[in-house]
Parts: sequence; C-alpha cells; structure tokens
Amino acid sequence: MICSAKQAFTAINRSDIVARRKSPSGIQRSSLLASVQMLKPLQSLVAVQRPLHLYSVGNFGSLRARRNMIKCEAYEADRSKPIESNIELPPKPETRSAAAQKVKIGIYFATWWALNVVFNIYNKKVLNAFPYPWLTSTLSLACGSLMMLISWATRIAEAPKTDFEFWKTLFPVAVAHTIGHVAATVSMSKVAVSFTHIIKSGEPAFSVLVSRFLLGETFPVPVYLSLLPIIGGCALAAVTELNFNMIGFMGAMISNLAFVFRNIFSKRGMKGKSVSGMNYYACLSILSLLILTPFAIAVEGPQMWAAGWQTALSQVGPQVIWWVAAQSIFYHLYNQVSYMSLDEISPLTFSVGNTMKRISVIVSSIIIFRTPVQPVNALGAAIAIFGTFLYSQAKQ
Repeated sequence: MICSAKQAFTAINRSDIVARRKSPSGIQRSSLLASVQMLKPLQSLVAVQRPLHLYSVGNFGSLRARRNMIKCEAYEADRSKPIESNIELPPKPETRSAAAQKVKIGIYFATWWALNVVFNIYNKKVLNAFPYPWLTSTLSLACGSLMMLISWATRIAEAPKTDFEFWKTLFPVAVAHTIGHVAATVSMSKVAVSFTHIIKSGEPAFSVLVSRFLLGETFPVPVYLSLLPIIGGCALAAVTELNFNMIGFMGAMISNLAFVFRNIFSKRGMKGKSVSGMNYYACLSILSLLILTPFAIAVEGPQMWAAGWQTALSQVGPQVIWWVAAQSIFYHLYNQVSYMSLDEISPLTFSVGNTMKRISVIVSSIIIFRTPVQPVNALGAAIAIFGTFLYSQAKQ
C-alpha cells in the first residue's frame, strides 16, 4: 500500500514538473484564472454605456426582459435620423456669408441715410447765408471730383479703365444729373428742405409717365393705381405749405424729371460696362462739373459770389467756410454710398431704402430748422410717401 502511495505521489510530481516546463508562466496563468473566478459573480454587472451592453452567458435568457433598456435601430442612408450631440458645430460658410452680406447692406443703408441727412442740413445752412445755388452745386461736384482724383493718384482706390465710348455714353447721364442737382439746390434755396423732399417723393410718377408716353412701356394696373396717392399727397402738401414758393416748387419738379432721364440714360448706356458703383459716380461727377462750371459763371458770376461771400462772413462769421466744406464733402459721400449699395442690393430694396431715406430727411429737417407744419400738410406728405412705397412694391 505504501509503495502504491509513493508511486502515485511520484507520478503527480512528474506531471506537475512537465506542466511547469511546458508553461513557464504557469504561476501567472493560475493567478489569472483565480482572478477570473473571482470576477465570475460580477460578470453580469459588466456593461458599457449606451448603445452597447454586455451580459454573462448565464443571463442571456433574461436579455429579452431587458430589451427596453436599449433601443438599437438602423436606417437607410437616405432616411437616417440626425445624430443627437451636445457639441455645437460651426456654421456653414454659406450661412456666414449670407449673414455678413446682410450686415454689409445694413451698414450701407445706415451710412447712406446719415450722410444724406447731414448734407441736407448743411446745404440749407449754406443757402440761407449764401443764396447762390449755382455756385453751391458747382462746389459740391468739384469737391467730390477732387477727392476721387486724389484717391486714384495715391492708389487708395483703383482707377477705372475707361475709353472714349464710355465717356460718350456717360455724357447724357451727366447732363441729366447736372440739371437735377442744380434744380434741387435751387428749390432748397427758396423753400424748406422738407417741402423739397415731399415734392421729390413724386419722382415715381414722372418715371411712369415718361416711360409710358416717350418710351412706349406699359405697366401693370397696380403701378398706375399707386400713382394716385403720390400725386394726391404731393398736391395736398403743396396747397397747404405755409412758405410756398413757385420757384422752389418748379425746381423740385424739374429735378424729378431730370433724375428720371438720368436713370433711363444710365440703364441704356451702361449695359455691359465693368465699372464699379464708386468709380461710376466719380466719373459722373467729373463730367457734370465740366458741364456745370461755365453755366454757373454765366448765371451768377464772380462779382455776385464775392459780394455774397462778404455778406455771409459778416453775418455768420468764419463758420460759413466749414458749412460750405461740409455740404460739399457729404454730398459726394452720400451719393457715392448710394451707388455702391446698388452693386449689393436689388432695385426693389434700393427703392424702399430711398423712401425711408426721404422720411428721415423730412423729419430731421423739420426738427432742426423748426419748420412749421400744419396737420393737413403732414397728412399730404405721409400719403405721398406711402404711395411711393406702394409703387416700389407694385413695380416689382
């Protein structure tokens, strides 16, 4: 019996030695197995956060009962649901460009209205102290032309590439622009700024009538109907104007007609011309200055200007020099911004902006110059401006 036990013990020791030789890491494997045996009771608790859970083989049968814990779905590529995530993705380039464009247009509009208001205020101050509208108009064009020539010479702005054909097509536009500019300045020298702009809000009526009877164009019925409040409002404002002046009234009417022809010539002559809005208006100012200067000398003349300037200095003082410089600079700037905005917006948006600009000028001039306004006069102005807005909507 003892021999049998010894043989068995020897056999066990030999098998253990053989096993150790075959597996040098026997100790590690045995410790690993021991760890696994210790983790067996916890195996059913091991899980990964959604969407994947692991269960022990022994608990596989209870998986059906826990099916509501996880919802796994697969979708086709064209029917896939968006992945929910707390991470905010950056906006698309298209969204950023559209937002930047809106901001740019808003800046153009705000600058355009502000510059126009400032110009009208200083222009009226100059004309009250120095009532020579032909020279005042010439100085505003000369200032703008000088500013652009300096910008081109110093390469602050890129000079336009023009030829003889360009200036030929620009000439009728410059003639109409010169007449409209001088007529508006003459009007503001005789009547209030608010009255001039109320009459100038009737420009759409001139545009439709000229296009219909001279160019043979036809318009939808709503366009013709929108002219009724424009004409009626302007007539009501003119009849009830306390400081009515026929020269001032006719100057505003002539300005409307001239600017209509300017727009017609500009559309017909500048098709296909690759000149930016800023440079286009600069060229227009230079050519208008060349046209206006001899007429200003013939109508008023240096002797009248010298006498009027001495009177203005004695009554107002050196401050009148700043007024003249301000009205000249701001006239060019507001027109330049308006032409630059035409490159960025549609004609409908420009028409609406022009209507709002006129409202801001009328209201600000009434407040600053304390212009007396009757309720009926204000009603006529509101009707005319509202008709202008309806026209801009119906025209499109």
